[in-house]
Amino acid sequence: MVGKSRVHIEGVRWLVVLLIIIVSLTGCSNKQETLMKAGDSKQSDSGTRMVKDAFGEVEVPIKPQRVAGIYLEDYMLALGMKPIVQWYHPWWGKQDYLGLTDVPLFDITGSLEPLIEQNLDLIILNAGIDEAGYQLYSKIAPTYRLPSDVNVNVAATLHTIADLLGAPEKVDSILKNYEQKVADAKVKLEAAVGRQTVAVVRLDVGGKPELRLFGLNNAYTGMIYKDLGLEPFPWVKGIEAHDVISQEKIPEFTADHIIIFPSDGAWDSKSNANAVALLNDPIWKSIPAVKNGHVYQVERSHWQSGAITANRMKIDDLLKILVK
Repeated sequence: MVGKSRVHIEGVRWLVVLLIIIVSLTGCSNKQETLMKAGDSKQSDSGTRMVKDAFGEVEVPIKPQRVAGIYLEDYMLALGMKPIVQWYHPWWGKQDYLGLTDVPLFDITGSLEPLIEQNLDLIILNAGIDEAGYQLYSKIAPTYRLPSDVNVNVAATLHTIADLLGAPEKVDSILKNYEQKVADAKVKLEAAVGRQTVAVVRLDVGGKPELRLFGLNNAYTGMIYKDLGLEPFPWVKGIEAHDVISQEKIPEFTADHIIIFPSDGAWDSKSNANAVALLNDPIWKSIPAVKNGHVYQVERSHWQSGAITANRMKIDDLLKILVK
């Protein structure tokens, strides 16, 4: 009887121990599962995703921190992110209007090695980069190239870059403010100049000096006609991007208002003196806009960009020079 009791007691003890082990293992398992789920969540927050760009699908970081937006720095700044490098071209300079004095230059005509040294999370390219160039950038960091139809649309570009930077919630307020500025300016410009014709001319200062007329669909200045409603000089309608105005055609250049800027540097740059001398030519001085004091010299860098901040600055220029 005593032996049976001992067996019974030992059996109960082992059962209790077994239950304790099972509970302990279950607890460990649940804890491990919880930790694994937390790890998955953390990995998801700092992981990657697939997006479609101009050349197909590309894997990009969900929350990139070190980003190069090649000639897209304007949009990055508008969204509150400072670019790691800034676009630079030896002939055209840099986007001075952005004031990125402490951001290193990246010469787009040179080696890509400076980008390698920056340990980038993401590179965003505008539509000016072809597929061969895209492949070279892709070897440095995940690279997204804007589709051409997006690149020519301010709102679409802002939405796309905001999505890539993980900041889509910032877009609506920025666009609302921008669209209101455009609408207000359009009313004021219509009242000031009506159907008087407007032309935008670049004075090319590198090499042989030339006057280059910007067309209706120019990515930088087309918005003054399409969005602001200014009346283009007839020649503008026949040009897609830009075209040289020959010396023989200057007497026929009868636009009511001409906006002009140098291709590089400032109006008082010594290197531009030879090109600026073209504006003292008697033929140029004989055209109506010059005679009437309707030729307006503006700062070149924001007039050579079609991005959102540059457009806001162009609007400010137009209101200042055309609305009396």
